[in-house]
Amino acid sequence: MATAVVLVDDDDLFRESLGRNLSDAGYNVRDFARGGAALDHLLAGAAANLVILDWKMPEMNGIEVLKRIRAASLDVPAIFLTALTDQIYEEAALATGAVDFVEKSRSFTILEKRIGLILDGAKARGGTVADTETLSLGALLLKLKTSRATWADRPVELTLTEFKIVHLLATKVGEDVPYRTIYDLVHGSGFLAGAGPEGYRANVRTFVKRIRQKFRDVDAEFDQIGNYAGFGYRWKSDG
Repeated sequence: MATAVVLVDDDDLFRESLGRNLSDAGYNVRDFARGGAALDHLLAGAAANLVILDWKMPEMNGIEVLKRIRAASLDVPAIFLTALTDQIYEEAALATGAVDFVEKSRSFTILEKRIGLILDGAKARGGTVADTETLSLGALLLKLKTSRATWADRPVELTLTEFKIVHLLATKVGEDVPYRTIYDLVHGSGFLAGAGPEGYRANVRTFVKRIRQKFRDVDAEFDQIGNYAGFGYRWKSDG
């Protein structure tokens, strides 16, 4: 069965062109000019393996569409494909649960490669797949088959990407995990983001900030994710 892609963009010519390219590449594409219509489609239970979102759209912008998708507990991965280039938009997209942020000026070849990394499981590289069904570490419990996390028996509402980051840190408890390793887990090896060759660190910081906040929402004293300035993060061994 062909991979189902939901494409949302109010630019008719761009949407038609991209949709044709995706169809030629073997994807089953359902395209929408408005975020509300796409959201209704998804909430009705339609099959979707990936959502591609524009940011600026009338009535409901892309970030609001993604917020509503996540509020409905839909784990479908989402990519922003937009003309906006300011890093603040990329950080907001990742913080809301997008797995990638691609400029419209990039070639279809690059977009297709990134889609492949998301869909074929390459983003799970780095030791996040385990043979056991759960990982227990102090107050942390990770249910690996369902990608669910609890802290002190209280659920922590992590996205799939956030869960993978927590799992990576937890499997290397007490060790410093480099920014690059965490970034590769999210985006696949070899991609760069942000300003300059070290710009990817901002993306990692955005993810970790959001993860910390979600744990603190259930436990205000949560402090298990430590930062080794200039290097990366660790899951502390004392909790």
